[in-house]
Amino acid sequence: MTVATAQRVPMFASFGVYNYRLFWSGGFVSNVGTWMARVAQDWLVLTILTDNSSLALGIVTGLQFLPTAVLAPWAGSVADRFDKRRVLLFTQAAMTLTGLVLAGLVFTGHVTLWQVYLLATLQGVAAAFDGPARQAFAPEMVPRQLIANSVGLNTTSFHAARLIGPAVAGLTIAWWGVSLALLLNALSFVAVIVALLLMRPAELTPAPLARARGAVREGISYIRQRPEIMVVLFVVFMLGTFGLNFQLTNSLMATAVFKVGPEEFGLMGSIMAIGSLAAGLVAARRTSLRLRLILGALAGFTVAIGLLALAPGYLSYVVLLMPTGFLALTVMTASNASVQLAVEPEMRGRVMAIYSAVFLGGTPLGSPLLGWAGEAWGPRWTLLIGSVACGLAVVVAGLYLLRRNNWEWPRLRTPDDPELELVEEPR
Repeated sequence: MTVATAQRVPMFASFGVYNYRLFWSGGFVSNVGTWMARVAQDWLVLTILTDNSSLALGIVTGLQFLPTAVLAPWAGSVADRFDKRRVLLFTQAAMTLTGLVLAGLVFTGHVTLWQVYLLATLQGVAAAFDGPARQAFAPEMVPRQLIANSVGLNTTSFHAARLIGPAVAGLTIAWWGVSLALLLNALSFVAVIVALLLMRPAELTPAPLARARGAVREGISYIRQRPEIMVVLFVVFMLGTFGLNFQLTNSLMATAVFKVGPEEFGLMGSIMAIGSLAAGLVAARRTSLRLRLILGALAGFTVAIGLLALAPGYLSYVVLLMPTGFLALTVMTASNASVQLAVEPEMRGRVMAIYSAVFLGGTPLGSPLLGWAGEAWGPRWTLLIGSVACGLAVVVAGLYLLRRNNWEWPRLRTPDDPELELVEEPR
């Protein structure tokens, strides 16, 4: 059995929906602040609180994502059991508070490394509940045919902000110090809160709420019965654990290898975002996705970060960041949208929570491991290890899919398909 080829929609189709347009705008402001905070926090840990300790930075990065791995089942249950807009109001308020505390500690000169560890963990707890609710909320604002478009535009918001945030953070740190960059991040969460309050609830299409008991078990059982989703989860786990540690790898390459200042360090994130933004815009035009696209983009990403590890100088490194960002974002958007399209609306919160846990939850393992490798063998090894791991993921996932589907490329099935199983993909 074959399926129709992928359709395309106008690139900015979801902007025609009032609630989504409001949500996207608030998220863009918040994302600019988030990228500023990432650069500022890394600079704080590497140059103020330690002497370029990659291990300390790896621990901070790991602590930010550890709650996502631990709390994912409960966070997904909360997203499916309660009104997602209200959940987001609570999580955004919590992240505003933790951001203000860190900025205040830096401004007064009382910040210590253990406080950064603690606040990173608390921020991670709020983010663990925010992620599934936010991802499952987007499809409630747009019609089904625009779900992939909304996912692509969400990603565009994140990486368009990445063009601005790191560069602005670098200049802010150089001119006024780390505390102001952190303060601006804390205030940026208010934009999302305002957007949520201004929405028109009558125009939302909320999914049926899950029952109180057994919701977590249902989510895990549902995924176990969908082996094609399990393959996507394996791919994003390997990518998130070993490949997408640029918060760590770029910091080490900037300070220990190329020995550049905060302006050049911030520029790294902005240059990489050019490729990421392009991938998000391309993804916004898709309405259906193929597993072949995910694995092909991951194979390209494997090559790209291998070349990054061998880059002889700062200029060649930042140029290579553009295709690296494009390929990484293609894997992420295709994986995210594929899983959202493949599950029933009432299961989306729990499934996306597990997706987030797998994607981000590997960071507490990967970041300290790569941080240790960076100290023991040098910063370039943090990229080489990621290249090898992602390459293995392509081989393992590809062979599994081909063998299970009689050596034909499969695709993800959607809830309205007559059978939820792997089928032949059109050539």
